[in-house]
Amino acid sequence: MLWIPITLLAATAQTLRFMFQKRLRIATLSTGGATFARFLYAAPLIALVAIGYTAARGYGMPVMDWQFWAFSAAGGFCQICATMCVVALFQQRNFTIGITFKKVEVLLAAGFGLLFLGEGVSLPALGAISLGVLGVIIISDTPQKAGSEGPRFFNKATALGLSCAVLFGACAVFYRGATLHIFAADVFSRASVTLMVAISMQFLGMAVYLSWREPGQITEVIRAWRVAIWVGLLSLLGSLAWFTAFTLQNAAYVKALGQVEILASFAISVFVFGEKMRLSEAVGIVLLSASMALLILLL
Repeated sequence: MLWIPITLLAATAQTLRFMFQKRLRIATLSTGGATFARFLYAAPLIALVAIGYTAARGYGMPVMDWQFWAFSAAGGFCQICATMCVVALFQQRNFTIGITFKKVEVLLAAGFGLLFLGEGVSLPALGAISLGVLGVIIISDTPQKAGSEGPRFFNKATALGLSCAVLFGACAVFYRGATLHIFAADVFSRASVTLMVAISMQFLGMAVYLSWREPGQITEVIRAWRVAIWVGLLSLLGSLAWFTAFTLQNAAYVKALGQVEILASFAISVFVFGEKMRLSEAVGIVLLSASMALLILLL
């Protein structure tokens, strides 16, 4: 059951990381710049951790087959796109709602796990996961402004939220697949080397993209180092914890427990950003939280 406290650590670190990314997005950076901050500062740190740990334990470099590289690349791409979606979502809705939309990933991780890895979930667990769907529908009901004719449910916020959920759900399963195709001496070695490979790919990909499409953003990320470095540190801590949990347990169950992030995001939304929540949004969050609690009891 070691994966349970590790997952709780991952969820807490990730929530704090999104808080700092929201500050970066509001202050100076574009969505791409705020996303790149996590890779710029995390890449050298994870390289030190992975290589240093391997050397200190006297291990050789892990054996990685072609499926490892395919899963790592797919997971990294999905994670970049998902992070950009959720950072953009923070501009549409408050912090808690943005995080809650993202947590719909647990509703999809089970399906992706079965599709790509052959790892299913039990019927009672699937029923608990389905409870969260109702919460998502309620949360997606955007309040209408005077004179507005836009759709209530199917709107930009909903599209961004569901997109990041699909991408994060796929990302979790791809990373789980990568850890199953790396042959290392222990769990932490598998997790840290997989993370190093994924973040290195993401760093290079985002650097090329920003240089091409958003000249100057890399410089802005460096200038914002006082906040951005926390994004990198928390990203490293959270990612190491997620990857370690994925090596120990089915990705759907890991992501289900990770919904505890919603409670942390509520506290940040209220006490840090001073944001208020509508009754319907609170009801949706309660339903998603109930889904999480039932899943924990069924594990």
